[in-house]
Parts: sequence; C-alpha cells; structure tokens
Amino acid sequence: MSLQTDQELAPEGGALFADDTGSLPLDTRRVLVQLLLGPTVDAQRQSKLWPVLVRDEPVLRARLHELFLDLVIDRDQQVAFTRQVADEEKELPVLLRKAPLTFIQSALLLFLRQQLTHADARGERAVVSREEMAEHLGVFERDRNADQARFGRQTSDAIDKAARLNLLRRLRRGEERYEVSPALKLLFPAEEIQALTRTYAQLASAPAAAPRTRDDVDDFDSDSEDAQ
Repeated sequence: MSLQTDQELAPEGGALFADDTGSLPLDTRRVLVQLLLGPTVDAQRQSKLWPVLVRDEPVLRARLHELFLDLVIDRDQQVAFTRQVADEEKELPVLLRKAPLTFIQSALLLFLRQQLTHADARGERAVVSREEMAEHLGVFERDRNADQARFGRQTSDAIDKAARLNLLRRLRRGEERYEVSPALKLLFPAEEIQALTRTYAQLASAPAAAPRTRDDVDDFDSDSEDAQ
C-alpha cells in the first residue's frame, strides 16, 4: 500500500467548515476522532469507519505519530486502538491518561478475557450472561459483608462500564446476554493473563483480604477519564 498524501486525501469541495485549514476528508476525520475517543474502532460496531481506517491507515498513523500515539490494528479481529508512544531516552508528552480500574472491574475484565480464550479454543464466539458475570464476581465479596446492596451495585456498575466501552455487546435475542469483544485480546494481552489469574485466584480463596477500591492493574489508555 502506498502512502497517500494529505493532498490526495483532501475533501472534495474544499473546507468542511468556516476557516477549515485541514486537508483530510470527512470520513477520515471521523475515524481519527473515534481513535482518540477510544477505546477502539470495531468493525462490527463501527462498520462504516472500519473500511476507511484500513484505506487510510498510513495517513492516520502519521497524524497519530504527531501526537506521540501509535496505531494498533488487528486485522483478523477487525479492531484498532491507539497506544501512547514510549521512549526510554526521551521524555515525550503524554496525551492519554490512565484511570485505574476498581478491583471488581479488573476482576470482570480478567474473567471476560478468559472467556475469549476458552471460546477461541472451541472455535466459538464468547457469549456470557449478566447472571454468569455476577456469579463469578460474587466470589470476591467479603465474608460477613453487611452491605450486600453496595456490592451488587459495584458488580452492576462494572458490567455496565464494560458495555459502555464496547467490550461487551448486548445480544438482541436472549435475556441479558452479551458477546465479549475481541478487542480485549489487544487491550489485555495474553502474557498478562497467567500472572493475573494466579493473583485473583489467591484473592478469591481469601476474599476478606481483597481490596475494596483499586488494585495495580492499569486501565486502558484514554485521552480523557470521561471517555471511560
């Protein structure tokens, strides 16, 4: 694929708004904005954006590099996202901020990532119900917990956040059933799974010691905590 210049990508008909000095067409700008909003561009959910991303990958990658961001694409899973560029020898500006996950949110994402692994081994889509997610997270509830309603809200909020981030896709048929997004394979690399699984297994066997708020698992890179 040859690198397309900004002139070649210039929008037909000139500027898109008053005093517009940009050179990218409207659909390319939409992809760029979605990449910055995050967490992903997903071919299933954003079917109109994905072909544009593939078509204009070189110029999108160049524009993101100007912001010290890298473009990560998985063509097999058809998902893409941005990642902060790191250089040990240079102190580069940081655009993306990390918002720590709560313990329950981290435990849920690990569970969903494991469901993807199991589904891949069977050659199936990873589908999970809200009840199954809540049941899994229930093992982390503190012994003699006097505020079960609060824990229930935390569990529900964790599931809802995963859905807002498009990591869970609500299925049209069935009650409260979701497909796990393949994007988790990129956002939650396989090499992290074994160590995290051991840690959470230990915490599950001793729930009284489980932290109530935050753990050491990093959240996804985001240009704004509000975008999470």
